[in-house]
Amino acid sequence: MSTSAPTLAGGTWTFGDLTVTRLGYGAMQLAGPGVLGPPADRDGALAVLREAADLGITHIDTAGAYGPRTVNELVREALHPYAGLLVATKVGARRDEQGGWPVARRPDELRRQVEDDLEMLGLDTLGLVHLRLGDAQGRVPGSVAEAFETLADLREQGVIRHLGVSNATAGQVEEAQRIAPVASVQNLYNLAHRDDDELIDRLAEQGVAYVPWFPLGGFTPLQSDALSAVATRLSATPFSVALAWLLQRSPNILPIPGTSSVAHLRENVAGAGLVLGPDDVAELDRIGG
Repeated sequence: MSTSAPTLAGGTWTFGDLTVTRLGYGAMQLAGPGVLGPPADRDGALAVLREAADLGITHIDTAGAYGPRTVNELVREALHPYAGLLVATKVGARRDEQGGWPVARRPDELRRQVEDDLEMLGLDTLGLVHLRLGDAQGRVPGSVAEAFETLADLREQGVIRHLGVSNATAGQVEEAQRIAPVASVQNLYNLAHRDDDELIDRLAEQGVAYVPWFPLGGFTPLQSDALSAVATRLSATPFSVALAWLLQRSPNILPIPGTSSVAHLRENVAGAGLVLGPDDVAELDRIGG
């Protein structure tokens, strides 16, 4: 694994000995409808992954539950042997026949998911594994000890390099940190959903990455209008503005916007280079106020 990353808008972040671009790529949308089954355009999905790497993105987010298996298999076909890339995965949930996301956090389930990720991705060691907490409805308070200790054991065995948590409360992050080093927290966060403001600031002081998912979504019509107004003034797209806001919000924020379109991916990379002035930031901050 390369310890350096190419220049890309937003700069880089270092996970121990791994340096990645702050702007990453979330591969979930490469599966079929409902994140189930294969994509309608397999060649197009592979092209998006290869374009992400060609554009300089070095942080790829995936999970065995996407498809299931489908997205991991696409990632391997497109990018293996992952020269200079960090492929981050998630464990802690499975898929059912109805398209649900049942919890799967027993020690035996987690070990099997990690083994499956290693096999599907063609790796001996997973660079970053997030433990998915809560459920399909959101975060659920409760102890993470048994599940996170299982992943910590796998880290000690050299199967996982870095650990993270996803869909986690602040208390669960703290509990996990008492068990093993937490390199990353992956939660819902965007301009309109800012419950984690305090957590982000605390993690920044600790040197822990924060990976927001759903970076543009869940806006009320009024909030969308406010975002669009700023975008129009800057001759940019609303998504570009929201992405630029995330990158300027804190240096430990690593967005992973997803898309199944090469053109949209290129727009994301270009949009990440948008620089917001103080007045723009102040106006945008009021959206989540």
